[in-house]
Amino acid sequence: MGTDTLRSPAADEAAERRREQHGWYFYDWACSVYSTSVLTVFLGPYLTSVAKSAADPDGFVHPLGIPVRAGSFFAYTVSASVIVSILVMPLAGAAADRTGRKKPLLALAAYVGATATTGLFFLDGDRYLLGGFLLIVANSSVAVSMVLYNSYLPQIAPPEERDAVSSRGWAFGYAAGSLVLVANLILFTAHDSFGLSESMAVRICLASAGIWWGAFTLVPLKRLRDRGRTTSEAPTTRGWRQLAATVRDMRGKPLTLSFLFAYLIYNDGIQTVISQASVYGSEELGLSQSTLITAVLMVQVLAVAGALGMGRLARTYGAKRTILGSLVAWTVTLAAGYFLPAGAPVWFFVLAAGIGLVLGGSQALSRSLFSHLVPPGKEAEYFSAYEMSDRGMSWLGPLLFGVTYQLTGSYRDAIISLVAFFVVGFVLLARVPVARAIGDAGNPLPERI
Repeated sequence: MGTDTLRSPAADEAAERRREQHGWYFYDWACSVYSTSVLTVFLGPYLTSVAKSAADPDGFVHPLGIPVRAGSFFAYTVSASVIVSILVMPLAGAAADRTGRKKPLLALAAYVGATATTGLFFLDGDRYLLGGFLLIVANSSVAVSMVLYNSYLPQIAPPEERDAVSSRGWAFGYAAGSLVLVANLILFTAHDSFGLSESMAVRICLASAGIWWGAFTLVPLKRLRDRGRTTSEAPTTRGWRQLAATVRDMRGKPLTLSFLFAYLIYNDGIQTVISQASVYGSEELGLSQSTLITAVLMVQVLAVAGALGMGRLARTYGAKRTILGSLVAWTVTLAAGYFLPAGAPVWFFVLAAGIGLVLGGSQALSRSLFSHLVPPGKEAEYFSAYEMSDRGMSWLGPLLFGVTYQLTGSYRDAIISLVAFFVVGFVLLARVPVARAIGDAGNPLPERI
């Protein structure tokens, strides 16, 4: 008798669940390279330099006739991409829940974003408007795709596994970011040996992130499975009506809404640090692109260990306490960044190490904690609201960063303004009774939360 005939249905179900989880990890592996190589490392300084080449003698560009300091253009464009995300994400969440067909929607969002990212190869000269447009398309696409990706978590992992599964997903993403950044660093530092200009090397690094994103998206599209509609209502495009219904439903679960609001605040700070750190390093501290790549590579490596290590801490101390500890670390690290001396890469590396140790874990545990607060059958629509907090509502930080620089001309003033997000987020999260929130959502209480 073959061994397959001896396997119990429970064992088969567990094997299928692990297969889906492994496929799920690979979307983090695919799209995190965009967040790392494009948004965090290369595009901010490069698009800023392109905007400066198109600026008038006073240092301003004029998109749509609006005077914008060239050094603020990247931050403003990130905020604009968030507004587009807000318009599109409710449609994606509603369509996923009503049709049960998350995979085709995930594929559409992923490949639109990957195509736009690959198109950054054509960003040169004074084409700052092209760069801004492609950034808006790519950034809004990754936000939409993450709505759908995150909504799989409650379906592929039982409550006791979610902290670990979510943390492994983040670890996969940071591992991919590290691998590609090594290749980027080699290409950029040795661009003369390859017969490339510095600009061409940057454009190749930008485009390669889009190719990577598209290629590895094939893995989750093969392994994840749709589970049919979660409602009998016919699919429509009434995404905003669905969002309004979701908000009304959340008002009946005020503790879930309280957590989401706290996350909105502190994650806005996290996302802004991620997107603006390279601009701060290059423009304010005068650090070279090679130094910035090396620092972000350090962040990626430490973030893998940080995500897994904080996942283990959560099993001992609970996810909420672990997240609160990470917000204290964020506050101290960011405040220290204000005092970094210019032209001193060693201290910038110390700062990068501090960010790396808390970056992955704070995001991974927030995602898994929220999954416990989602009512069964409403995963995509609730994660649509979550993604608005994760990427979609993270417009205030970049806007504040850009406005502060526009008014003061100082990136130090811009970076210190972000401390408020972590302090306020800590206070709001500390007040959320998580165990009661899980019960109110109709979910079983994990052993440690």
